[in-house]
Parts: sequence; structure tokens; C-alpha cells
Amino acid sequence: MSRTARGIMLATMVIAACGIGGCFGTIALDRAVIDYDSTTADSISKQLLLNIARARYNQPMHFTAISSIAATYKFSVSAGTGAAQAGPSGHVLVPLLTGSSEENPTISIAPMQGEEFTQRLLTPFLEQKLTLLLRQGYDVDSLLRLLGAEVRLEGDQLVHHNRPSDRDGYIIYRKVMAHLSTIQDRHALYVDPLHFDHNWTVPVSGVTPETFATTYKDFAVTCGKEQCLVSKRVNGRVMITNYDPSVLSNDERIRLHAEAEQAPPNDILLDIRAGYVGGEYPMHGRLRLRSFHEVLNFIGRGMQEEPEFDVEPDPRTPQMTENPAHTLEISEAAEAPAKGELAVELRGHYYSVKQEGGYQWNKKAFSLLYQLFQMSVSNVEATGPAITISK
Repeated sequence: MSRTARGIMLATMVIAACGIGGCFGTIALDRAVIDYDSTTADSISKQLLLNIARARYNQPMHFTAISSIAATYKFSVSAGTGAAQAGPSGHVLVPLLTGSSEENPTISIAPMQGEEFTQRLLTPFLEQKLTLLLRQGYDVDSLLRLLGAEVRLEGDQLVHHNRPSDRDGYIIYRKVMAHLSTIQDRHALYVDPLHFDHNWTVPVSGVTPETFATTYKDFAVTCGKEQCLVSKRVNGRVMITNYDPSVLSNDERIRLHAEAEQAPPNDILLDIRAGYVGGEYPMHGRLRLRSFHEVLNFIGRGMQEEPEFDVEPDPRTPQMTENPAHTLEISEAAEAPAKGELAVELRGHYYSVKQEGGYQWNKKAFSLLYQLFQMSVSNVEATGPAITISK
């Protein structure tokens, strides 16, 4: 082989090696990112199932969070030539290409405990998160059957708990949620904060250029001969209504906000009025949200200790398409479910989301549960005995 031909062959091999190395590295990195993402999502889902199973046996709950994933990748490609036997012709120069890859991930996990456990699991959800979820199109019936703890309606002076052990209260709670769902189905449910103007007057002499630039810079000020009207736009508490709160007078919105302020931030004012869509079943009261820990306990206890049951909607409620007995039904079986189905094992039994035909209520409810857990995420720090796993 001539020197020129040998040079061309070597140059070609170098170019091929560079191309192979770059392509191989990209493919490996893409695969790793997708694999880590899928593994993390499956890990969280299995932890949710496992803690539901623990709640079923009244065992303590425990979560472990992945605080960081650091992975280094090393790709190497070498090229060269070698001699091969060619019979009577002697030897033939042939190209040689070799490649290798090395992956070295380090995953740090930390148990959820202390203040993080308190904030994420034991603290009740606030009204703003409910508003955010409903704006994403989640079904209000599924959401509030998971997240709602109780409802208090004006006039009956009773607390209706979202717990099957409180049979009468549970029936009323389910009827209220079913009616709200039909209002949502008719695109007439509002879950929004109250907006109102807070107004007061001050003497004209009190509004100087200095005070206007400091005290009143965030307010609207309109001055007359003797007095100035100071106004501030206020974003108040969240309400669940069957009408647009903006149709109310400013004084009425202030009154409703003052009523809502008498309750803690995980209470939501409920005001379904006659004369609007859904007004055939008017109600006024408060809905209380619970913590994520209570949500998991509710699902776990529902497997045996406090099973949910069918509740027919109120006669005034229009026909519903979906009203299952269980908020989220979990299967308990002695044998592992079909391959590919997410499940965990505890005490010799396997736990998974119950499969169903037609409308996938359970899968959607579990997806919502996953979203609720993610919404409680805070910065994960290794405040306790963290574990680092190297491969």
C-alpha cells in the first residue's frame, strides 16, 4: 500500500472514530437521563403505595427523598491498523477501531424527618394550592374527596367529616362534593380569591409630597377640597362559588373576606347561591383541607378499617357520570400483579392501583395524589443520616 493510500485510510479512521465517539456519548447520555427520570418517578410512586399499605396496618409512615444525582461519563475510542494474512499476497493492512464507556453515578438519598416531615406531611394544605390545581383542570370531586377533611354548613351547626366512620357526616360531605362536581361540569364553578378595594379618608393636609412618596406610594389617592380618598386593591381569601365574585358589591366582598378571615388558612369559604347554575342546592359554609399524612391515612384505612361506601347524590343534584364508592381504590393481593404494573410488597401481600375498565378514575386519582406530594416538595437537605450510593 502506498504512503498516500495509507494516509487516507488513517485520516478516514480518525474521522470515523470521532463520529462514533460523539454519537455513542450522546446516545448513552440520553439513555441515562431517561432511565434516571423513570426510576425517580417509579420510586416516588412506590413510596406512595408503600405508605398507603403502612397506613392500612396503622404503621408509621416514612419517605426517603433523592437529594442529588451526580454522574460522570467517560467515553474512549481508539483507532489503528493491523496486519492480516492474505495468503500468497503476504499481509494486508486493515483498520482497527475499539471503543469503551464508563458510567459512575453517585446518588444521595436522605430520609424525610424533622421540620421537613412536619412541613410536607403534617401541615394542612393551604387554599392557594387548591386554586392552582383546579385551574389545571382537575376534577373537583376527586380532588376534594382526597384533600377535604370536613365541611361545615350554615344552619345545621354540625361538622360533616370526610370519614366513613362518621357515617352521617360522610354522606353529607359526599353529597356536597357531588353537587360541586356537577357545577364544574357546567363550567360555572369559581375557586378564586376575593378582590376588593379597601378605602379610607385622610385630611388633605396629611397628604404632602413627602408622605405621598413614602406612606401612600402603593395606594390610589384622590383628593378633594378637605379630604383625600385613599384606596388599596386587596387580594383576599379564596372562595368556592357558583358565580363570579366580581358581580358582588365591594362592601359584600369585604364582608365575605372578613367572614373567611375568622377561619385558619386551610379553610375555604363555600357559597353556592340560588339564581345561578347549581343554585337548586344552595349552601353556605366552610370546607377544611387536611394534610398529606391524613390523605394517605384516609386511603389506607379505607382498605379495611373504614371502607368507603356508595352515596347517591342529593335529589336536587343533576345526573352525574362518575360517582365511584372509593376515592382511590388500592388492590391487595397475595400474588404479584401482571408484569409492568406498579406494585409494592408488604407483609406478604402486593399493593397496586386497582385496574378498571372504561373511565380510569383510580389512575387519575393516583396521578393527582402524586401531584399533591410533589406540591409539598421543599429543599431536600441531608439533615439526618443521609445515604450515598455509588455504582
